[in-house]
Amino acid sequence: MTLLGRHYPLETLRGDLFGGVTSAVVALPVALAFGVATGLGAAAGLYGAIGVGFFAAVFGGTRTQISGPTGPMTITMAVVLTTHASTVGEAFAIVVLGGLLQVLLGVLRVGRYVIYTPYAVISGFMSGVGLIIMLMQALPFLGLPPVGGGPATVLRALPDGLANLNPSALALALVALAAAVFWPRRLAKYMPGLLVALVAGTVLSVLWLTDVSVIGEVPSALPSVQVEVPGVLFLAGAVQPALILALLGSVDSLLTSLVADSISGTRHNPDRELVGQGIGNMVSGVFGGLPGAGATMGTVTNTRAGGTTRVSGALCALLILGMLLGFGAVVEPVPHAVLAGIVMKVGWDIIDWPLLTRIHRIPRAQLIVMLLTLGLTVFVDLVTAVAFGLITAGMVHARQLEKLELDSVVSVPILDQVFFAAHPEAQGIDAYSARVGFVSLKGNFTVASSQKLYGVIGEDLKDHEVVIFDFKDAAYIDDSAAMTISRLIITASKQDTECIAMGLSGPVAKTLRALNTLRDVPKDQVVETIDEARKVALRLLLERHGGPEEDGRQTT
Repeated sequence: MTLLGRHYPLETLRGDLFGGVTSAVVALPVALAFGVATGLGAAAGLYGAIGVGFFAAVFGGTRTQISGPTGPMTITMAVVLTTHASTVGEAFAIVVLGGLLQVLLGVLRVGRYVIYTPYAVISGFMSGVGLIIMLMQALPFLGLPPVGGGPATVLRALPDGLANLNPSALALALVALAAAVFWPRRLAKYMPGLLVALVAGTVLSVLWLTDVSVIGEVPSALPSVQVEVPGVLFLAGAVQPALILALLGSVDSLLTSLVADSISGTRHNPDRELVGQGIGNMVSGVFGGLPGAGATMGTVTNTRAGGTTRVSGALCALLILGMLLGFGAVVEPVPHAVLAGIVMKVGWDIIDWPLLTRIHRIPRAQLIVMLLTLGLTVFVDLVTAVAFGLITAGMVHARQLEKLELDSVVSVPILDQVFFAAHPEAQGIDAYSARVGFVSLKGNFTVASSQKLYGVIGEDLKDHEVVIFDFKDAAYIDDSAAMTISRLIITASKQDTECIAMGLSGPVAKTLRALNTLRDVPKDQVVETIDEARKVALRLLLERHGGPEEDGRQTT
């Protein structure tokens, strides 16, 4: 059997079928719950699972990834609806624009850089998203309608909510949550806990606890175009929320791709993955579906159930489409409280409990980054949280690099009688003079250490008449460090200290020459070896102190 020109064994098909079916069963209740959570309705969640799930699987770069509505994307879509759009059609136009920006990020090959996001930022961000999801479902969990305005508004509304809760809804939510949490793992491969929660809560509502709000009518047909054609003024204001959707969807998807790689032993294509996710979000937005990304829970389920190719992801989306077209009426009696219980479990799982339980052992710098990102995620917004988290993490990392890089700098004086022992011109010099300084730069030098580098070496320049800069063991020098070296050479010139550059080669030489760092160093003072540097240093000293001209020329 062949698939797109490639050999496709029956065993692989069997694994993809089982993976697609199992992941569809997991994705269905999550899609319903996230659709209701945004206020757009259960159908929007299903359309998102179908649109993003199918096109991200077909065009994406991760073979076993299952895509659909996720926590971060759902929270962001809720903000788009309440803050950046005056109509539902405008909100979906932002989703389409966000998908287009994702495609552009993939075409520009930005995906590969997501793996450099520090774990402290990822942990704080994901834990914050989990807390937001749980807070936003607190009122539906009590049988009350949700309120807009973010976590702070929900916290203010909770006291009244507790006083006016619906006992039947609370009971259903607790049953759904208990079923999702305590369903045995050995049975989960046959019937996922989230589906058990959905069925159990719905059956109780139909047979007994009937005084609760339910999903209601769900369209059982293909969706129509929902997006509005935006005007120029709207597009100008839509770029920011669209970029937020694109960036969060990209980070969310690529982190899930890394999880898929670790389980399946494969390697994803990050840029192609962004293109696939972007196409999926564009299609989803056009037809009124939620924006989505790679879903960790569904991806893990698919991989462990045997899915190994993109067929499993496409099949998952098609199965949800089949359920929508043929069984839409089946999900209409599902209570909102049951979905709230399911989302509570999803939010709990998103929180990075393994790290939080070891919070007392985390280095202080990483702890500050994680808590800052978490706090900003919950009480400000997701993009601000990630931006400040990355900036803070970069500063922390730079401080650590500063020490490592400066530890690789050697700045020492060299006794004349030792350095010039083999040269007859140096006979009779002061036994204790050290007119030559030696500065060895080893390893990498970046903006992290550039300022301190000047302080460490600059103080030694005035103590010598000649300083040799040894670049032989320098592997990398960035533009900031190169300009610092230029400042050192200028400072040496002002202090009447001659400079010799030694061992320039490879990327270091290319950087220094491109930035004209050695413009104040004469060409005959740029040498390859220590013997050449010794001869040049001796010539410079003899010229400075009135040594024989002829001898000086011979030493060069």
